Amino acid sequence: MTGTTALTGTGTAPEVLTFGETMLALRGSGPLRLGGSMEVSVAGAESNVAIGLARLGHAVRWAGAVGEDEAGELVLRTLRAEGVDVSGASRDDGGAPTGLMIAEPRLPEVTRVHYHRAGSAGSRLKACSLERAFTAAPPKVLHLTGITPALSRSARSACTLALRLAAEHSALVCLDVNFRSRLWSSEEAAEVLRGWAPSVDVLIASDYELPLCLPAEAPGDPADPADPADPALRAKELLALGVGEVVVKLGAAGATAYTDDGRTVHAPARPVRAVDTVGAGDAFVAGYLSAFLDGSTTEARLDRAVTTGAFAVASRGDWEGAPTRAELGLLSAPAGTVVR
Repeated sequence: MTGTTALTGTGTAPEVLTFGETMLALRGSGPLRLGGSMEVSVAGAESNVAIGLARLGHAVRWAGAVGEDEAGELVLRTLRAEGVDVSGASRDDGGAPTGLMIAEPRLPEVTRVHYHRAGSAGSRLKACSLERAFTAAPPKVLHLTGITPALSRSARSACTLALRLAAEHSALVCLDVNFRSRLWSSEEAAEVLRGWAPSVDVLIASDYELPLCLPAEAPGDPADPADPADPALRAKELLALGVGEVVVKLGAAGATAYTDDGRTVHAPARPVRAVDTVGAGDAFVAGYLSAFLDGSTTEARLDRAVTTGAFAVASRGDWEGAPTRAELGLLSAPAGTVVR
């Protein structure tokens, strides 16, 4: 019988607990079919958020699963080096490998991403492993994405259990919808996310993802940014369902937050020279949650979120450009500034 081997840790309660699949990431210098060199790193939406929060000074625990292989060791080593607690993580002892992601820059503004994650250790995350990680030291905030429940039944069960544990331990729930059409259909996603919505305190989504969380109508095609759904109307419907606040990512147009007391707050995007947009959404979430944990106003939360998102856009890699707290003000420096 196969299973997972839990790692050991201190048991100190984190501010944020998150979990999901983190993969070995290979980033090419051009079209994959032509070969060439590749940079080796790691990538995963939840671990990107964890690293972003850790760099901003927060205590974060990541409770995903990796394979008993060198790629898995790189994932754990990278997260440890970034100050993320991996004591809740597990190694799959059944031979399942750590997943693989290949990023292929095809045009200056277009990157293709290829996944090799079927049957991976991350997709085999078990609810019992997650329960151990949660109850060992209950967090203030549980951060989920819509990626993890799309990976497998066991991963979906872990998410369902996490929501129940969050309610039992009075932990706030943050959900980044993060719809991935290569993992599941919009109908499958809506079936799960609509059930989650009433349990969510902070829901973060792109405007075209909002219908996935609403029960009133068919979700349409959330992979199509031209979806005509009115984000303000959709956000208000979600608030009526019990969501505490809804944060809508609008890309180059910035972001808007809708709160349960009827307020609407908008923040424009921070202007930067775009280098790589991969990971920008995760950096945005890290910035928003960081300010949320600091007890900041909605305006300050959005400001930090668009700032951390801008750092990601201006840097190559999924998480490498995430700023420290001391670096947040660098975007306000005049062009050509040299910090000595």
